[in-house]
Amino acid sequence: MSTEPTLTVVVPAFDEETSLPATLAALREVCAPRGWPIIVVDDGSSDATGDVARSAGVHVVRHKVRRGYGGALKSGIATAATPWVVTVDADGQHDPRDLEGLLAQAVGQDADLVVGRRVGGGTPYRTLGKRLIRLVTRILMPNPVRDLNSGLKLYRTELAKHYLPLCPDSMAFSDVITLVFLSHRDLVVERDVTVRPRSGGKSTISAQTAFDTFIEILNIITLFNPMRIFLPAAALAWIAGLAWGIPIVLRGRGVSVGSMLALVTGVVLFALGLLAEQLAAIRKRQSEPREPR
Repeated sequence: MSTEPTLTVVVPAFDEETSLPATLAALREVCAPRGWPIIVVDDGSSDATGDVARSAGVHVVRHKVRRGYGGALKSGIATAATPWVVTVDADGQHDPRDLEGLLAQAVGQDADLVVGRRVGGGTPYRTLGKRLIRLVTRILMPNPVRDLNSGLKLYRTELAKHYLPLCPDSMAFSDVITLVFLSHRDLVVERDVTVRPRSGGKSTISAQTAFDTFIEILNIITLFNPMRIFLPAAALAWIAGLAWGIPIVLRGRGVSVGSMLALVTGVVLFALGLLAEQLAAIRKRQSEPREPR
């Protein structure tokens, strides 16, 4: 029977010296008996976050300069050497007792990504933002995941490492990497997890974070499924052109320049969409894992 660890826990941390001791104590209680290594990524903290992590006896990856939430996750996932890797926020909101269930579901269903779907908790502001992001992504891209931006996710390490270059260094990492897995037709499932109040520190999520996430989602959809954006835009231009031009033609006043401009714009957008689709197909083939799983 193999004694090699199967799961690595990655904890991105920025100025979390207040909440990190309790978070790591709870994680070690679950991870130590199972031999699961814990990696804390100190993302250029200005406080004693790194010292707190080292005193807890876990592996620490230190960024001299802050790279962002996604940048910290990239460093942690890249360091993992186990078949599975799970990301856990440093603020104590995730219950480490959920990790075993996430791993069991991944192994049992041969899943590539298990998203910890949060049950309860969250402010109305965050809940509204999460729903808006989910609505937009479902319009633009098939997306069965309800909690797209959950920070508690368990990945097949080989795939996660391969997709890291496609993901941003910002808070949008959680949303974008899930869309990357979905766009590559990897098996993505969800499992209900509990969420608790922060044990300390201060959240860095803001309205700017939501805007950046929305832009990154548009980028990844344009990267893999551009006609989801170009075709509706072209259709709107055609509809506007016809709605504007037909009444003018029926009144015998000739062809409207504005109407023709809208129709031509629609044709250009459609042509750009076709070109983008060809480029997307090439990029997608290049981003496929080289070795069959």
